[in-house]
Amino acid sequence: MTPVSFHQQHGVMLLKYAGISFISGAVNHGFFTGARSLWTAAIGIVLFVTGAWMEHRSNHAPSKQGLFQSLWLGTLLSIGLGFFTGGLQHFPDSPARSAWVVPLGFFISVVALVATLQIRWLRAVTGYTLTVGLLVSALSWGAYQGFEHNPQWAAGDHSHDSQATSGSSDNHAQVAPSSDMVVSRSIEVSMNDQMRFTPERISVQQGETIRFVLTNAGSLVHEMVLGSPQDIQAHAKEMQEMAQSSKGNNASHAHGNHTAAKALSVPAGETREWVIRFDDVIELEMACLVPGHLEAGMRGALSVKAAASMDHSQHKH
Repeated sequence: MTPVSFHQQHGVMLLKYAGISFISGAVNHGFFTGARSLWTAAIGIVLFVTGAWMEHRSNHAPSKQGLFQSLWLGTLLSIGLGFFTGGLQHFPDSPARSAWVVPLGFFISVVALVATLQIRWLRAVTGYTLTVGLLVSALSWGAYQGFEHNPQWAAGDHSHDSQATSGSSDNHAQVAPSSDMVVSRSIEVSMNDQMRFTPERISVQQGETIRFVLTNAGSLVHEMVLGSPQDIQAHAKEMQEMAQSSKGNNASHAHGNHTAAKALSVPAGETREWVIRFDDVIELEMACLVPGHLEAGMRGALSVKAAASMDHSQHKH
């Protein structure tokens, strides 16, 4: 057979690694939320599988695998590697998602490689899979707990291409355009038509300035409203009254100014950014107050915890 040329080898390498990069990027920015990330992942799979197909055709030794088998195994391997690398890269910004994406990627890649090499599940392979898999899972869970309890570890400005939205402020938190504040870190929040926030529970530290990257993965308008339980209850009642009074008038969904709760509405399929500084230790609720959504269970919690370092010189004994 004719030896494989260098440019063919390099082309295969570029396609396969570009595919993995595309998939890991989609995982980073919300593989399971948003059409853009899904398209990015699909392109990554196509690139990787194309490289695997080229590699299959240029293989010196006769292959026992058919073309179809090579393609689906390449798809599986690309997803596993993309999950693993993407989850690792984005642990500081999305620890809750990365905590399960990284182990899942590891196990998928093992299954795909065993099938690709056409080897039996010998005791050594099983032992390796269980030992390393459990270690990866334990380390991922430990990293998740570390980031949850030490949000300052994730400090950094991981910005996305969306606009910030300004709003009112109270004694507990301040909302402002990103240019007015130095962002401590970003937190991605997904909203969907199953009436759920992902994540449903968020922990921040007193004094942090958070950029919330809100993605509406559904086909309905959703919003994120932050406030105390009393604020949320009062705001929900206000919204119900407004909805009742607007029946038959084609009035659009809008918020009044009678409560201390803050809200940001996100159109279907779009992403918005919301920058908030949290000044006080407080337990807040987050909810979607579009009529009917809160009643369907679209709510969560945001906890503002005391800063890790405190100035004890001000304490009185």
